[in-house]
Amino acid sequence: MKTLIIVAHPDLQNSRINRALVDTMREQPDTTVHVLDELYQDKSIDVTHEQGLLERHDRIIFQYPLYWYSTPPLLKQWFDEVLAYGWAFGPGGEHLKGKEIGIAISTAGTAASYQPGGYNLFTIRDIAKPMEALANYVGAHYLPPFAIHNANHITDEQIAISQEAYVDHLRSVKHVQTSGLVTINK
Repeated sequence: MKTLIIVAHPDLQNSRINRALVDTMREQPDTTVHVLDELYQDKSIDVTHEQGLLERHDRIIFQYPLYWYSTPPLLKQWFDEVLAYGWAFGPGGEHLKGKEIGIAISTAGTAASYQPGGYNLFTIRDIAKPMEALANYVGAHYLPPFAIHNANHITDEQIAISQEAYVDHLRSVKHVQTSGLVTINK
């Protein structure tokens, strides 16, 4: 299975955890790491190139820090432009049908803050519902989310554990309707 990791992080060089995850994924076989903010500093997305990448991969993982309970702006723009009518959905829009789509996100908050009654009120699974809906809308299979919490206070040892867990997650994750959440760094 060929995996495409689409990374959206406006300051990847200063993100210890996301940069470490990118470095680890670049070493994995049959994995392409695609960093949007490096390619599209001018915010002008090459839609044909992006659609070609999607077509050549079986599994698509969107890796990003949680921004106001959503994706960073460039990834939202990418969705708006790349997942076009007639290509990703609608008549003739079956290019993502049957593929797997998942997310790997980092949060500043602790795992406990992403629980019912916690500071953020909702679980990561709840917050990620729009991504699950996106996968469903384009006919893809949604994978359980991978989340790393407390990213601003993560230790080097926890980063190493997170890197291994990310690799293990991508090797073993299966799409199921009632899938769980993989949480790192409680």
